[in-house]
Formats: sequence, structure tokens, C-alpha cells
Amino acid sequence: MKIGVDLDGVIFDSEKEYRVYSELYDILNLKQNNKINNKELRFQERFNWSEEDIKGFIEKYHMQITLESNFLPGVKRVLKLLKDEGHSLVLITARGGINKDMIKITEDILQNNDMNIFDKYYWNTENKIDVCIKEKVDIMIDDFYKNCKVISDAKIKTIYLKDSPSYDLEENEYLKVLYNWGEIYRYIKELENE
Repeated sequence: MKIGVDLDGVIFDSEKEYRVYSELYDILNLKQNNKINNKELRFQERFNWSEEDIKGFIEKYHMQITLESNFLPGVKRVLKLLKDEGHSLVLITARGGINKDMIKITEDILQNNDMNIFDKYYWNTENKIDVCIKEKVDIMIDDFYKNCKVISDAKIKTIYLKDSPSYDLEENEYLKVLYNWGEIYRYIKELENE
């Protein structure tokens, strides 16, 4: 199987770090309560911040969050298992869009953790459906409900890795909601046996 894998919130716990730091920034730096929707994954949509506020947050915390983020529990083991079992892994991420330096930093983090296991890398990719179609991805793993909805609507099997306050999506033939990498591995094995 060809498996597409998102990075932030799927491999790294960076989305949780963003949640913490965006709360602190709103309270300590902006001295306000600008939260408008806690279910939104992206801080740009979760808070009613000006463009200047967003830029200030990115300048203050973006690099720090990237460097402090950890691998999600089980992700290294499961991705290596899938690779060893002959699956093709394609990294499809928006990372690198805000700051191109993040690509090299992330490549180094993956290399230093023996996670340079992907067959292809797509950086700075907001429109993941195009890559999924181009690469003929059999299943995509993402944590952003909008990506999961668009990809599954295109009849590509999609795992919505849900691990924080976010929108619910109704499961169907192409969309599965899971909560950890053990469940992801089990689901992929079930698909292999269909």
C-alpha cells in the first residue's frame, strides 16, 4: 500500500505545542481573550488575531515549537513496521510554508531519529488532495478535519487522527476516525486482509 502521512499532529505533537503557546501568547503578550473557536486546529482560525498578531506569534514561537515538539507515542515503531512490511510512505505536509528553514531542520530531526524512511517528501503542501491523486495514495493519515473531508470525498481512504478538541467527522467507507498509532496499525492490517 502507498500511505500518505502528514507531519504536524500526526508524527510530531507540534499541534499540542501550538495550542499551549497560542494560549500563552494571547494571555501574556496580547493581554486579551481572543479565542473564537477552540475546535479549530490552526491557531490562525482559533483566535481573532490581526495579521500583526499572527506574525508576532510566528516570530516568537514558531521555531521554538518545532524544536520542542516530540514524536507522538508509537509513531516511530508503527511507521518502521509499515516500511519493513513493504508499504511505501509519502510525507505530505504544509511544513515549510511559513518558514523554509523548517524543511532542513525537520529533515535533520528525522535523520537523527532514524526516521528517514519516506519514499517521497512533499513540503509546503496545503492542497494535499492533488498530491494524493498524483501519487495514487491508497490511504492518507492527517489530523486536520478539512483535509480529511476533502481527501475522503475524493474516494481515497483517509484516517482522521483525532487527538485534541476538533470537529467530529462521520465515518464512512473512505473515512476512519482513530486516536493513536496502535489503532492506525490495526486498521491498516484490517485493510490488507479485505
